[in-house]
Amino acid sequence: MIKKSLLLGSTVFMLAACGTTEDEPAEDTTEDTTEETVDETEDTAEETTDDSEDVVIRVASHLPPMTDIVEIADEVIAEGYSVELVEVSDNIQYNEALLNEEVDANFAQHEPFMQMFNNERDGNLVTVQPIYNALVGFYSPVYDSIEDIENGAEVAIPSDPSNEARALATLQSVDLITLDPEVSVFEVTIDDVVDNPYDFTFTSIDLLNLNSAYEDGVELVFHYPTYIANVGLTTEDAVFLEQDEDNIFAQTLIAREDNQDSDEIQALADAMTSQEVYDFLQEFVDQGHLKRTFEVNE
Repeated sequence: MIKKSLLLGSTVFMLAACGTTEDEPAEDTTEDTTEETVDETEDTAEETTDDSEDVVIRVASHLPPMTDIVEIADEVIAEGYSVELVEVSDNIQYNEALLNEEVDANFAQHEPFMQMFNNERDGNLVTVQPIYNALVGFYSPVYDSIEDIENGAEVAIPSDPSNEARALATLQSVDLITLDPEVSVFEVTIDDVVDNPYDFTFTSIDLLNLNSAYEDGVELVFHYPTYIANVGLTTEDAVFLEQDEDNIFAQTLIAREDNQDSDEIQALADAMTSQEVYDFLQEFVDQGHLKRTFEVNE
């Protein structure tokens, strides 16, 4: 059975970009947070003292289905390894724990969020393997299609930086706005909109309150499938969905520069791209929540 430990922080934030039932993206602060581990084990990727002598790979994660995938990885990982799920309570701790070598990897975010953390904390985190991409999009109580969109519409987008960038990139992907090409798609803000032909009025709202914006009649509202389901909508009801062929915002296995090529991380990546994980994600694919971003590792 998978080992679990818990990182406890002094501040709790809701994970958005990175820990929805799809994923990803997040309340995007990277301030230091006081952490303590319930499991006093400090070494990572160490050998256990039981008869199996497995090398334990510690992986920080936050919410389902990401935590579920980590648990499946433990069940199918190659002989000689086991996976310990380190559950965290916010979107700060999994990167801090990895940076501080308290865990070997994490699975709770997409690359843009990781890059923002690296920039703010002078980090050395790196992507290893994208696993799935949430099917985000814009919903409307007024419009049925892009062709219906009128000049001057109000557009509600998340207030946290990584989700704001994703929402703006989604608008650009269907040619509703143009963003400054000199600014990274990971970091764009409303101020980087250089062409707004529909004269949109942008309103920044906490991701957890976007459903209220929809119910209040805001013409275009960005959201994730799991959250928008709470007002009875599915991805089939979206006015348009994100066009992210490169899967820039896919939920991704993350490690450090110093361990990314290790046998332990390779074994973990193989387990997380197994047939068992592929099959587990099928339910979410069928629900229109996400698309897988890997081929099964034979």
